[in-house]
Amino acid sequence: MGMSRSQGCFGYPLSIFFIVVNEFCERFSYYGMRALLILYFRRFIGWDDNLSTAIYHTFVALCYLTPILGALIADSWLGKFKTIVSLSIVYTIGQAVISVSSINDLTDFDHDGIPDNLPTHVALSMIGLALIALGTGGIKPCVSAFGGDQFEEGQEKQRNRFFSIFYLAINAGSLLSTIITPMLRVQQCGIHSKQACYPLAFGVPAALMAVALIVFIIGSGMYKKFQPQGNVMAKVVKCIGFALKNRFKHRSKEFPKREHWLDWAKEKYDERLISQIKMVTRVMFLYIPLPMFWALFDQQGSRWTLQATAMSGKIGLLEIQPDQMQTVNAILIVIMVPIVDAVIYPLIAKCGFNFTSLKKMTVGMFLASMAFVVAAIVQVEIDKTLPVFPKQNEVQIKVLNIGNDNMTVYFPGSTVTLDQMSQTNEFMTFDVDKLTSINISSTGLPITPVTHKFEQGHRHTLLVWAPNNYRVVKDGLNQKPEKGENGIRFINSFDDSFNITMDGKVYVNVTSHNASEYQFFPLGVKSFTLSPTQQTPPQCKNDFQSSNLEFGSAYTYVIRRKSDGCAELHMFEDIAPNTVNMALQIPQYFLITCGEVVFSVTGLEFSYSQAPSNMKSVLQAGWLLTVAVGNIIVLIVAGAGQFSEQWAEYILFAALLLVVCVIFAIMARFYTYINPAEIEAQFDDDDKKKSLENIYSTVTPVSQTQM
Repeated sequence: MGMSRSQGCFGYPLSIFFIVVNEFCERFSYYGMRALLILYFRRFIGWDDNLSTAIYHTFVALCYLTPILGALIADSWLGKFKTIVSLSIVYTIGQAVISVSSINDLTDFDHDGIPDNLPTHVALSMIGLALIALGTGGIKPCVSAFGGDQFEEGQEKQRNRFFSIFYLAINAGSLLSTIITPMLRVQQCGIHSKQACYPLAFGVPAALMAVALIVFIIGSGMYKKFQPQGNVMAKVVKCIGFALKNRFKHRSKEFPKREHWLDWAKEKYDERLISQIKMVTRVMFLYIPLPMFWALFDQQGSRWTLQATAMSGKIGLLEIQPDQMQTVNAILIVIMVPIVDAVIYPLIAKCGFNFTSLKKMTVGMFLASMAFVVAAIVQVEIDKTLPVFPKQNEVQIKVLNIGNDNMTVYFPGSTVTLDQMSQTNEFMTFDVDKLTSINISSTGLPITPVTHKFEQGHRHTLLVWAPNNYRVVKDGLNQKPEKGENGIRFINSFDDSFNITMDGKVYVNVTSHNASEYQFFPLGVKSFTLSPTQQTPPQCKNDFQSSNLEFGSAYTYVIRRKSDGCAELHMFEDIAPNTVNMALQIPQYFLITCGEVVFSVTGLEFSYSQAPSNMKSVLQAGWLLTVAVGNIIVLIVAGAGQFSEQWAEYILFAALLLVVCVIFAIMARFYTYINPAEIEAQFDDDDKKKSLENIYSTVTPVSQTQM
């Protein structure tokens, strides 16, 4: 215990510095690795989106379930310090294993840049992830509780401030790593074949984790370390079990009631343990409604990022990718935590309002629910600009004339006449049952009927050219292009086929009077090359430029012959680019971040201050468990039902959280704050008195007979 008061700094124990730096490095390491995971699964191992996402979410949920394990080890067996050190070693090994699993030269025996033995890589990366989940989860509850342990009685104010700084370190680490790690991935490396550098991008987090561990061990001499007091958890479980059994035995009316159900354990367990368990169960009961907050909070990564893909990322001079919007949260946290701590709370206190921990958490829930109301409003704005896609029983058709004559197309109830190289501006929507006949004709020629089985719920393009030829192409785009990219397809109006290479992607063998599939490109002007067919004269240019691509658009590029035999380009818009600005998402991020600051920081600190000294880590783990359950709620809700309207789902979540918020406020009214240290000191005094009495009682022979 021997920690002198001289090793202080601004009234804080110096050891805190090491704990905060350790947390910063650990979070940098964790988020850096996590940012890469999905891409690594998709591109290196080659799993599809669904499998990658499922494994990713399972991993995240695991990271929030393992804290219970870490807390048990710390509070019952090794103590917090040794737990943090030993699990950090496991963690570092895990990070190293996953970096090794991403070296393609490991199994790439024929040096062609593709690993020959994928199962080896998959097995290694899964072992790595399991070790990381054990490590990051196991140390999570211990590090925050260990930090709290460094403060003396009467340093509550500094301790609360520590939890804020601690939270700041978490977000600073995650912010920097989400910016830096993608830069590392883009580097090229490899012994025999150059490719995206996953080993480097995974290796930097591994190295940082080692740094975190070393920093933590350097501070070893300064820490206040508490010895664990036997197997606390086993005692707790046994005691609760005994109380319930005993209560059930004495359920009939003739036995007097006891004040608290745990008092039924008095026959077998001492008062101190019973009172400590009461503290824990009262807090755990309060935690029951909390996962709902995390269920909303965790949708920033999924639903809100998808919302951003239907928006335009031009904010002023910046061009922002949809998945970069998440960093807004971390940036705002780094700004808001100090402001809330140094400005807002003191102001509220000045006004004479007692802003207790549970009141703060209630306000946090309210703010998060408002964030979802704002998200719903933004969604309604986006929906106004989205193109209408066909429903299950409809088909959509647009006509594109790629010939040299005027063509007329007769649909049920409407007729379309198109000049050469033109298209109908909109897709026309038809009910499948009503689409009885389509006929085409060009001037003075007989009518040709279109016989084609249109696929329900899809968009189709009807290509027409002289004299009465047609082809129906299924577009394959039922939604805005993903990740805010732009779809481009080519239509060949030559008489023989060609290849096109655009920005590294190849359209192979686009046949005569036919359309290629869409391929997707990020924003900017792209250049493409036509590999010429036999027919083009040698002097023709074969390099072309696309228009300036923005976000979420789709185009059809028709390549046709000019009179001199060279190729020329005609562009047609299929889906308009996104117009709603991504900056509109900032208010909802701001609200949910303010909610997080008053909810999450307070929750950490509340869990620590209300826990008995031998169960600090256990309650921190209980707090993290609410995060895990929140993650699971999202998986269930997202899997269970797709709302036809996204905004309706947002409103549903907002309403659910509001209800939970009201319930929590009522529960909080009935909670009385305690000071565990005082209660435990009271028991210590009683024990001293008792032991003194025992000494006296052995002196007087009279009481021997009374015993």
